[in-house]
Amino acid sequence: MRRPRPIVVQDRNAQYRHRLSVGDRPRERLLRSGPESLNDAEILAILIQTGTPKQSCEQIAAQLIDRFGSLSAVIAAPLSQVRELGGIGPAKFALIQAAAEAMRRVAKGPKPGEALESPLELSAWLRVHLSWLPHEVFGAAFLDSQRRLIRTEEIFRGSLSQTSVYPRELVARALQLNAAQVIIFHNHPSGVPKPSGADLRLTQGLRILLSQLDIDLWDHLIVAGEGVVSLTNHLRA
Repeated sequence: MRRPRPIVVQDRNAQYRHRLSVGDRPRERLLRSGPESLNDAEILAILIQTGTPKQSCEQIAAQLIDRFGSLSAVIAAPLSQVRELGGIGPAKFALIQAAAEAMRRVAKGPKPGEALESPLELSAWLRVHLSWLPHEVFGAAFLDSQRRLIRTEEIFRGSLSQTSVYPRELVARALQLNAAQVIIFHNHPSGVPKPSGADLRLTQGLRILLSQLDIDLWDHLIVAGEGVVSLTNHLRA
């Protein structure tokens, strides 16, 4: 009688993993050298976890970064676009989105009650929350007379050309919170940080409107890609 052949369970990614020594794999390097030692594709590869019969998770991650241009753009892309490249299904997409949301919740920025030395102290928080969005978001940070943060809120989503929609909402909220100063902010989904004519007109109009109520518009911050531009500093340059 012939002996039954042993069942061999093959690692579908083994043929791709041999290209990287154990110490060079993103997860092992993170544990050894810290997350800051990894590039965006390697961070994404850790979230993807596994590959396909044709591609490793590192290759899938690199293709996604190449296709969309940045890690933030991959996170902002809908599932329908991400899965076009293959290797990413609903489960992996959900894990990536959950990790991104956890990052946003942790990056709270200055806490209520903290005094700000500069509007740009909000930069890290703004990059985490706005740089990856495919649509424009307009918001404000409300402060007291000592420049202590009261709270930060989203006011409006949409095009800044629709200026009739939210000035009164901003003013009403500033009065409700008894704010003495306001920092407004919005993102440029295009990734171009240069202030537009609409940005300048909006800033001037809100500055005049708020000053009539003895509220100072401290600055207007524009988030574009990984950068944050102070409109006040831009006009001084």
